[in-house]
Amino acid sequence: MTVPLPPLPPVPEEGYRPGGPSVVDLVGREHRQLLDLVDRVTGPDAAPQRLAEVVEVLTAVVSRHLSAEEQYLFPAVRAAVPGAAAAVDREVGAAAELLAALKALAGPADPALADVADRVRRHVAGTAALLASLREVATVAELIRLGNRWEIAEEAAPTRPHPGTPASPPWNRIVEPAVGVVDKVRDAVTGRPTYASDLLPPGD
Repeated sequence: MTVPLPPLPPVPEEGYRPGGPSVVDLVGREHRQLLDLVDRVTGPDAAPQRLAEVVEVLTAVVSRHLSAEEQYLFPAVRAAVPGAAAAVDREVGAAAELLAALKALAGPADPALADVADRVRRHVAGTAALLASLREVATVAELIRLGNRWEIAEEAAPTRPHPGTPASPPWNRIVEPAVGVVDKVRDAVTGRPTYASDLLPPGD
């Protein structure tokens, strides 16, 4: 596979398996988390007093997730999977539209929240298909190395939607961490929740 990544971690010998989770496991786990969050904001049992916090967390999780995808997963699929360029382009465009829809939300009572939820569900389905095609051509070690880069990218990623930032390397790998610093300062000042672990379990 030809993945546009630096040689990190180094591969000292054939058969070497780096440590860490595979990008397949990371993306799958986050997709399940995203689906759970959209169910919480659109379900009939959504508690109005907590809906604002769930929407904030959904926004942050989507923002980080799409940033990592655009920096590493989408370029990897484009480079390694024959004939995947058009599908990648569609997902990049859909990701930009999702970020714009999130940014335009007026609050947890905005009727457009249902459209955002539908976009998240379509994103999960579309990206899962790309990931499945990548898994067919990549080795386990390559998928783990890609997972290493994914985790680093997410740690530095923005927590708010910025649909106007570059969506492809190399510029997004430069701009997104810088924007992420500003977002994290704002989050710290306002006490904004940005992780699912910041939320109380449903029903509590």
